[in-house]
Amino acid sequence: MTIDSTHAPIFDTTRQFPHVMLREIFEQPQALADTLAYYTRDGRLAREPMLAAHSALLGHERIVVAASGSSRHAGLAGEIMLEDIAGLAVDVEYASEYCYRSTHTLHNPAVIVISQSGETADTLAALREAHSRGMQTAAITNHNDSSMAKEARASLPVCAGPEKAIPATKSFTGQLLVLYLLSLSLAHQRGRMTMHVADSMCAEALALPEVIAKALPAWEQQVQELAASYREASAFLFLGRGIHYSIAREGALKLKESSYTHAEGYPAGELKHGPNALVGPETPLVVLATHDPRDHDSLLRYSKVVQLLKDMRQQGAQVFALANEGDKEVPQFSQHCVFVPQCSEYLLPICEVIPLQFFAYQIAMLHGRNVDHPRNLVKAVIQE
Repeated sequence: MTIDSTHAPIFDTTRQFPHVMLREIFEQPQALADTLAYYTRDGRLAREPMLAAHSALLGHERIVVAASGSSRHAGLAGEIMLEDIAGLAVDVEYASEYCYRSTHTLHNPAVIVISQSGETADTLAALREAHSRGMQTAAITNHNDSSMAKEARASLPVCAGPEKAIPATKSFTGQLLVLYLLSLSLAHQRGRMTMHVADSMCAEALALPEVIAKALPAWEQQVQELAASYREASAFLFLGRGIHYSIAREGALKLKESSYTHAEGYPAGELKHGPNALVGPETPLVVLATHDPRDHDSLLRYSKVVQLLKDMRQQGAQVFALANEGDKEVPQFSQHCVFVPQCSEYLLPICEVIPLQFFAYQIAMLHGRNVDHPRNLVKAVIQE
């Protein structure tokens, strides 16, 4: 199927950017719109782009996701989407470990590999190992002519366009979107969701590019203003619950690779089980405190995060939080708060990761880093 990007552009091509990473952060609405144009028709999920994935994945109750780096964090978010929406049991493996795991860990799973380049050595090895075990496979890549896209039983392209900066930005949010749309499509095919519900959830995704495009300038300005307060931090702890844990992991990785500042992502409920000993003036917290008010489980997780913020306020921790627009509680218990638009629990990760990308970029600028080409890193790891 041909990737068509002929619809009206969202990205402002007149702005000049000092770094490729910053440009690619701003290209995300367009990348999301292009991906949606590939997978939808007339405001609804299109069947044709998912046919090969249906053939590969339907009939399997278990899925293994194999990926590395940012792509694995997308897989962690996809695990929750596929489990909650499509009713599948999902394991997320480090691609570098998959080939060395027992063949009896799961009974006849299908395998999804995720890679920006489609050439990542350990992920490609995982795909080939899955084939050697007789498993059905699907590949989510940003290069539809890559080795993984060609060798997998089904190719699910991310239509983000060329990504030149080493830190992944638009390819990551594109992976999240593809996993969301795949979850909707599989849920409908498995009889867990009517087409009407699937289309209504798809419609919310279709609105996202414009929503993000409008939010980008404010996010950039707010994060630029607050970043100076964290210049002297020696380490950061990123915290999130549920699907937001994957974004805590991704936010920490972005900061590490862009600015060379140590950072770790944890489930928010794990902070008091050891990591809290690190929290102090030189180790701030970045807390994902967003929620979907229509989702009771999301509301429960949100209440737990707010309580943690209250405890951290009493402890004297320095906190940078992300919260929903209109939230009155979270700003009371954080020194800095950036707001993201309200949307589905499963689309919030796309919104909330972008301010964290800005944060990584701004901290890198404050430290004088080469943000497009961080030391010791390459865009695609083609040798293990």
